[in-house]
Amino acid sequence: MWKKSFLVFLFSLSVQKAALDCKRMRKTNEFPSPNLHSKMSTVVRGQNVSLSCFSENTSRQITYSLFRGEKHLEIQDRKGEPMTLNLRISDAQDLGPYKCKAQVSNCFKYSREFNFVFVDPVTAPVLNISVIQTKTDQYIMLRCISFNGSLPINYTFFEKNITISPAISKDVREPAEFNLTNNNSGEGKEYKCEAKNTLPDHAKYSQPVTIPSTGGDSCPLCLQLLLPGLLLVLMVIILILALWMLPKYKARKAMKDNVPRDYGNRPMEIGIYANICENQAGEESVPGLEPKQSVPIAEHGTGHSQEIHYVTPVFRQVAPRDQEACNDCKTRYVYSELIF
Repeated sequence: MWKKSFLVFLFSLSVQKAALDCKRMRKTNEFPSPNLHSKMSTVVRGQNVSLSCFSENTSRQITYSLFRGEKHLEIQDRKGEPMTLNLRISDAQDLGPYKCKAQVSNCFKYSREFNFVFVDPVTAPVLNISVIQTKTDQYIMLRCISFNGSLPINYTFFEKNITISPAISKDVREPAEFNLTNNNSGEGKEYKCEAKNTLPDHAKYSQPVTIPSTGGDSCPLCLQLLLPGLLLVLMVIILILALWMLPKYKARKAMKDNVPRDYGNRPMEIGIYANICENQAGEESVPGLEPKQSVPIAEHGTGHSQEIHYVTPVFRQVAPRDQEACNDCKTRYVYSELIF
């Protein structure tokens, strides 16, 4: 009987000693609450992560227990090193909340809750450049936007591989803008931008955009400014030429339409002029004059036949005696018409 009483006494002493130790550790902060953390709090679906639970007390052996909600996941004993658990985040229930319990004897403490957050990775951003050109400088506006990915998104601009802007954070889906001024050095410049959100290993870069090289006195945008004016002047010139040539074209077309096309139904008149001298004695044949030739032609629809007469005129000087024989006659010109 006394042995049983002695065992109960020893047990009570150990319990009291443990309670005193736990109270002392809490009072002196010898046993602080454990820390539960992961290297990344934002994840994508299907990502593998690691959770670590660690107590700053390295002199005692500590029993660590990991919970997700009310579900117990793992228990490990460690001394001077953290407890680590590898997890795969596949769906919403794997996001948490997680908590860790550290226990020494009958003294234990819990960590703060930890939750993961699903984040959609950004897609490659699009870079747009606007340039205002002057004789000496270029005023450049860079605009960068990623159309997919969880917000907020940080944008950074680069000239080749050199950073030229601080990180510009956007909490809404709108482009980040950055302005700069370059002198006309005659060299082309290449720009790109970077977009990333809270996923550290999922940064994306835009395609590089190159601004054409310009000289100090050149004006690459002048052609773009003058082109509309040149087109307008060209259209006015074409319109004036069209209005000037249209009446002439109509007149020429009208003349062609008025020319008779069927020459077989209309006689052609040709005038042949002859110099003759009439006398009272009657007409005499002129020496050396070939006889007239006549060529009959086919009858027309009117039923009348026509002849074409060919005449070979001979001109000669009249002798004085011929003029005396014809005192009452005066040389005159008679015009005759031949109808073919």
